[in-house]
Order: sequence, then structure tokens, then C-alpha cells
Amino acid sequence: MQQQVLITDAAGTVVDIADEENAGDGIEKLNGILCPGFINAHCHLELSHLKGYIPKHTGLVDFVLSIILNRQVNEDLILLAIEKAEQEMLQNGIVAVGDICNNSLTLSQKLKHKLIYHNFIEVSGFTPAVATERFKKAVDIYKSFNAQMPACSIVAHAPYSVSPALFKMIDDFSGNNLLSIHNQESEAENEFFKTGQGDILRLYQQLGIEISFFKPSQKSSLQTWLPNFTKHKPVIIVHNICINEEDIEFAKQQPTWFCLCPNANLYISNMLPDVTMLMKHTGNIVIGTDSLASNEQLSILEEIKTLQQNFTDLDLSTLLQWATSNAAKALQMDSLLGSFEKGKQPGIVLIEGVESLTVSNNTTSKRIL
Repeated sequence: MQQQVLITDAAGTVVDIADEENAGDGIEKLNGILCPGFINAHCHLELSHLKGYIPKHTGLVDFVLSIILNRQVNEDLILLAIEKAEQEMLQNGIVAVGDICNNSLTLSQKLKHKLIYHNFIEVSGFTPAVATERFKKAVDIYKSFNAQMPACSIVAHAPYSVSPALFKMIDDFSGNNLLSIHNQESEAENEFFKTGQGDILRLYQQLGIEISFFKPSQKSSLQTWLPNFTKHKPVIIVHNICINEEDIEFAKQQPTWFCLCPNANLYISNMLPDVTMLMKHTGNIVIGTDSLASNEQLSILEEIKTLQQNFTDLDLSTLLQWATSNAAKALQMDSLLGSFEKGKQPGIVLIEGVESLTVSNNTTSKRIL
């Protein structure tokens, strides 16, 4: 079988993929798998200072409460943690990130242009009365990013934290070409929308939020929130632990991508989505790390390991597609990233320690260009 050589210029732009005999001199041979740079489709870089702070397996409600009540610390510590976390992603072979932003604290680090970002400016507010105020704050943060990093959107946090009025503002916002939302992270989320009961009520009680206005839709979470988006903009739907086949088919009325964050799911609730079922209905799957508040590292390879270990029918080529070309398309970066094609500058990652296309605890990844 004829060996092929990836040819790039010094900046990493792909010049050609040629047969070895036609590639010229100076060929560097490496032992492992070469793949385009990984793309982290869902991260919260601003929460990096919370690494190790929240205990594992608290469940979604207690995790969310811990984030809300403890995210404010000394700003210098937050900035230092952001810088360190970005460097970790860079070393692990990540070249681009879909990053959730509730403030502008990550902006100064991102302007060093070590990684490519789509900034999802997150807004929440379940009480309709706060919708205008919350959205105005989100627009201000959006403007601070958009002036220097045009790839950004204003997005909903989660179905249980955004009112219909706020959903409409997000839907109508002219700057949005790509959306994101946390979805069905617990069965309590579905229960809340179907019956108005369940553990989500404890979240509102703890935060002092009055929800007497709320009337359950008697539908699943996804089937409740998705119709709020009427402009048919692409949506990255994140987590999906408690999604079912009917929900996935329902989602096909919109351009959707399903993002898996398995290590975060295990950290928070010790549960995983039914990936095998998801794959039966869609190929639009990407991978994210979530935050260091819910993960021990920011590594797409570690997410791939967890997925392959728990779903043994998953082949490595599919997982790498999710982590590269699929994610590039989902984040609208595929003109530059995601594949080895002439003119692209996708980054080059070397994956070592793979046996028979199966990753193990000894498998490593590093960016070489």
C-alpha cells in the first residue's frame, strides 16, 4: 500500500497530500495517528478556577447551585485559572472551542489568539419579569466580544432557566447565526416540563424564584423548548443524558448538533447518554469537555476514551470525526479547520498508544503543529 505524506507550510497550512514517492525530501515519519486538531464543542473556560471544588455525583440541581453560589472569587485567581486551562487545551491538541460566557473575563486571554473561539454569551432568567434586563446585560457582553471576536452568539442557558419571553429575544436577535443550549441533563428536567414536579423545584426554592406562573407543557424538555426557535438557526444541543428517540426525531425540524460531554456527565450525575441510540438517528454528533468545575481535565482525547470504553461498538474513526470535521461544521469553522484539505490550517495532532484502533489509558495526544 502506497504511503501518503501530509505536506504543510511553516504556518501549518495544508499544501498537499501526496504519495511518498512524490513528496520530496525531508519527510518526517511519526509512530501513531495524525489527525486534524481537536475541536472542543462545549466548554466553560470562565469556570476553570472551580477545578476540584464541587464534589462528584451531587446531581444536577446541587451542582448548579454550587456554581451559582460560588463562582465569584478574586478576579486575579480567575484569570490565572483561565490562562492555565487554555494552555492545557492547547497542549492536549485542541485548536478551537465553543465557549460559554456569562461575563467577559475570558476575553483578555482569548485575544492572545492561541485558540480559535466561538463565544456563546449565555443568558438565563426563568421569571418573565427579568427577561428585558437579563437580555440587555447579555447584549452588552456580546458587544464587548463581538467588537474584537466576531464569532459569537447570545444563547439560552437551559430550558428550566429561560422564560418564553427570553427565548423570543434570543430568537429575534439579529447577531445570532449559531445557538447552543444545555438539554435534558437529568430526568428531573423532563419531569418538570411534563408535570411541574420533581427536583428542579428545589432549585427555584433555594434561589427564591417564584414560579407560580409556570404551567407544564406535558411534553419533554426538548419538545417544549425547541419550538421557541423559529428562525431555523443551527443549535448545538449539549449533554442529552435523558433524551429519547422521539425527541431526536422531533429535533430534526431544526438544524441540530448533539454534543456529548461524557466525563462531565459522570462527574455530576454518574450517568451517560445512550450514544448507541443517538447514533441510530443522527450522525450530527460532536464532543465537548464542559468545564473544570465538572471535569478533571480539558482533553478531547479523554472524552474519546470514556466514550469508547463505555460504548465498545464505537470505532475510533467515528469518534475522531466527531472531534474534528463534525465539530468544525457545527461551530461553522470548517472553511479553516476539521480536515486535512488544501488551503486549510487545521492543526496537526499526533495520537500515540493506539492498538487495533482502540484507545486505552496509555493513549496520548499532543499538538505537533
